[in-house]
Amino acid sequence: MSRDRYVDFLRALAIVLVVLGHWLITALVRGPGGEIFAPELLSAIPWTQWLTLGFQIMPLFFLAGGHAAGGSWSRARAAGGTAAGWVGRRASRLLLPAAAYCGLVLLAVAICSAAGVDPGTLALVGWAMAMQLWFLPVYLLLSALTPALHAAHRRWGLLVPVTMGAVAVAVGVLVMTVRTPHVGLVNYVLVWGVAYQLGFCWHDGLLTRRRPVPIVMAAGGGLAFAALVVLGPFPVSLILVTGQNPSNTDPPSAAMLAWAVAQTGVCLLAEPTVRRLLDRERIWRVVRPVGGASMTLYLWHMLPVLVVAAAFYLTGLAPQPAFGSLAWWGLRVPWLLVLGGVMAGVMPALRLVERGPALLYERTRPELGLRRSWPMWLGLAASVAALARFAVRGFSPDGRFPVFPALGIVLGTALMVTLRRTATRRAPAVSRDTSAQPPRKLNRT
Repeated sequence: MSRDRYVDFLRALAIVLVVLGHWLITALVRGPGGEIFAPELLSAIPWTQWLTLGFQIMPLFFLAGGHAAGGSWSRARAAGGTAAGWVGRRASRLLLPAAAYCGLVLLAVAICSAAGVDPGTLALVGWAMAMQLWFLPVYLLLSALTPALHAAHRRWGLLVPVTMGAVAVAVGVLVMTVRTPHVGLVNYVLVWGVAYQLGFCWHDGLLTRRRPVPIVMAAGGGLAFAALVVLGPFPVSLILVTGQNPSNTDPPSAAMLAWAVAQTGVCLLAEPTVRRLLDRERIWRVVRPVGGASMTLYLWHMLPVLVVAAAFYLTGLAPQPAFGSLAWWGLRVPWLLVLGGVMAGVMPALRLVERGPALLYERTRPELGLRRSWPMWLGLAASVAALARFAVRGFSPDGRFPVFPALGIVLGTALMVTLRRTATRRAPAVSRDTSAQPPRKLNRT
């Protein structure tokens, strides 16, 4: 089955803008003693929070993921596949490269810790290398819930994301009024799940059969976001800012939900025009490699920051204009160009690193008809818990090696790679439908 170019374009666009946004707001300052600080730009210069409106387009990643997952699960069901087999394949494609990334970073943390690297520096670097992992536990949970969510979609259609959104708003009100922060964790699944569920609706034409629907979503979501920011309690920043309460991302708020709906509407309105552009082979030849490298780019995009910090800031070679000054902003352009150049330089090596997980996936991916599923579910749970812990506390909390999360990612990965043997020995054969087979590249979700 051919790839949907527009869906691949949306995922690539989301990853590229998130990477550029992270690079833009990352600020390094060399102290008088040679130590490196990373002041929080969004907190120190509040007007920069408006910039997040242009870079926070992860709702489109979940929208595109839902679109792809809805079609993939439908084809797997038609081929006689089981929920466990399908979820195992989707999870393995994400977990194996993520586990390779975590393993290499944890190895570096262990070596640096043994070498006596300053715990504060190690904690900062460990946080920088883990901050982007937040989306993986959420996406894996939604992938695990896809069979149930898609069943609800087939029965109730648009009523499902509407209901999820209403519950998310109620949870947000509960968090702010009753002060029950842990209850807000469910909004990670509900708010991002709305975008994912809208992907099902988009795939089945429920959002595009009537022209006014995308217009209403874009205008209504945008107006709701503006009202919640201007008249309501929510900040404009769509990225977490230290000390900001409430936040739009931790947990995802009603304002983030409105932004996701608005982005979905804009995406649908732009679809015909962008599809025509993507049909041109010259344009597609530019977009396709970016989409193919999106997982590598997302996982490793903070590595160039560390390289540049060591090469230019620790050595004192980088110019140091006053933080936030006009000269400092002028240097953001070469900063982005240098980071992009370093990323392009290391990408071939990183793609070689990914070949191992890619080969492992081909050898261990579970059969679609997987029946003995407990290793998969246990492995997925252990991996989600470990990735969530890394995302919250980093790879070196307080400068220490994270023993239990490290064991969790090892256990989860080990259980996932045993699925092929389990499937081969225990699962009955299912009819093969080539359209149900996943793409061979790991970085496609």
